[in-house]
Amino acid sequence: MVTERASPNRPSIDELWSWLAEVPDPEIPVVSVVDLGIVRDIAWSSQDAETAIITVTPTYSGCPATDVIGQMIQEELLKRGVKRVHLRVQLSPAWTTQWLTDKARQKLQEYGIAPPTEETAAEGDALSGSLVTLGQGAHTPSLACPRCGSTNNEMISRFGSTPCKSLHRCLDCLEPFDHFKCH
Repeated sequence: MVTERASPNRPSIDELWSWLAEVPDPEIPVVSVVDLGIVRDIAWSSQDAETAIITVTPTYSGCPATDVIGQMIQEELLKRGVKRVHLRVQLSPAWTTQWLTDKARQKLQEYGIAPPTEETAAEGDALSGSLVTLGQGAHTPSLACPRCGSTNNEMISRFGSTPCKSLHRCLDCLEPFDHFKCH
């Protein structure tokens, strides 16, 4: 991250980061686009000192929220006085759940979504290609229920309320919950 002193005509890069940290993800509004790691870089244009260049990497290339996220970013910066915003979508390197901040993981958990962990990533790799990944009762022992903390749960469906989540059921409290998939 580049730190820059504010000029009389424009805010600092740090200010832009703090403003974008207030832009919620449209599908999971409890976390910001910065917490999710979607915002990759912020810079001022070298050709136009009043144009902020915001580089974003969607959670996956077909994410239906990408356009909405771009619009929300632009609206936030324009309302704060930035003259022009250029949104740059960068697909490589691909977004990964490793880019989630610890704050995002905690917010997901508190919101009732099991955050991705290294253990669930390894579990997903081990299950890929099998019928179990289709959600036919796959036991997911390393995944803790965000409501009661039990690891006694099963996958109901590989796809949850959004494509980036899978649906699980705790076998102790019997509550269903989303799990933010590892990517």
